Amino acid sequence: MRKGIHPEYRPVVFRDRAADYAFLTRSTMTSERTVEWEDGRTYPVVDIEISHVSHPFYTGTARVLDTAGRVERFERRYGKEEGA
Repeated sequence: MRKGIHPEYRPVVFRDRAADYAFLTRSTMTSERTVEWEDGRTYPVVDIEISHVSHPFYTGTARVLDTAGRVERFERRYGKEEGA
C-alpha cells in the first residue's frame, strides 16, 4: 500500500440501537462520539440502523414465499393456455 493515501484503520464499536447490541471490529469509519468497551479502553462508536441481530433474514422472522401457490393463483386468474 502506498503511504499517506489510505485512511487510518483502527478498532471501532458499531452499535445497533434497535437491538441494543454492540460489537467491536476494525474499520476506517470515524466518529466524534466514544464509548468505553468491556476491556476498559475507549473507542469511537458508530450507530447503525440494522445488524445481524435485528435483520429479519438473520433472525429467522423472514416470510417464506409459497412460489408454487403463487404460480397456481396466476394460472387461475389469467388462465392456462391449452397445449402450452
